[in-house]
Order: sequence, then structure tokens, then C-alpha cells
Amino acid sequence: MSEDWAAVAKVINERVNELGWRQRELAERSNVSQAIVREIQHHVVERRRSARTLESLSTALGLHPQHLEAVLRGKKPPDVDEPVTRGETTLWSRLDSLERRLDDITDRLDDLKSDLATVADHVRKNK
Repeated sequence: MSEDWAAVAKVINERVNELGWRQRELAERSNVSQAIVREIQHHVVERRRSARTLESLSTALGLHPQHLEAVLRGKKPPDVDEPVTRGETTLWSRLDSLERRLDDITDRLDDLKSDLATVADHVRKNK
């Protein structure tokens, strides 16, 4: 799948100019480092970026959250009011990850409960 980072840079630069922002303002509003904004905006480094980075930039620029991702992939960007869609695979993998994390948290809480019971028994015996 080809990626068109030059098109992403063009969209960002045009929108930043429309809004009258400086690079630093976009970085602050999007919570993306100014160095990354600079790299993308000036198309100096072509490297894989997180979908969240493009989503944060899109949102800060007042575009649909998936606008820059669509431009990158050479697709028609969604309208601002269109719902955000996620790939089914991504959703299931995120749910699986959350389930694993919840299992880990449950195990840790069980361990803490057991440790606390041991400490409480020890304190009661030593009174």
C-alpha cells in the first residue's frame, strides 16, 4: 500500500495557513511534538507514524479524525460530521488487549487481598 506523505504535508500546510497558526500552535493543540509536526509538515522524513498522531493532527486542525489517514492512503477523506470507523480487526485486538489487562489487574488485586489478609493475621497474633 503506497503512502503519500507529500499530500499529508500539503493538507496540513494549507489548513495551518487558513487558520493562521504557527507550527508550535499546531503541536500544542494536537499534543504532537513540534519535531514530529515539522518532519511531517516539511516532508523531510518519511517514516511510519502512529494512526493516533495523524488523528490528533486532523482533530486539532478541525478535520475529521481520519482525514489525514485517508489522504495518506490516497482515499477520499470523510466529511467532518461522518462517524469515526475503526477496522473490525483493530477493535477486536483492542478488546483482547483490554481483557488481558483486566485479567492482570484482577490477579494483582487477588494477590494484594491475600497479602493484606496475611498482614492482618500477623498483626492480630502479635497484639
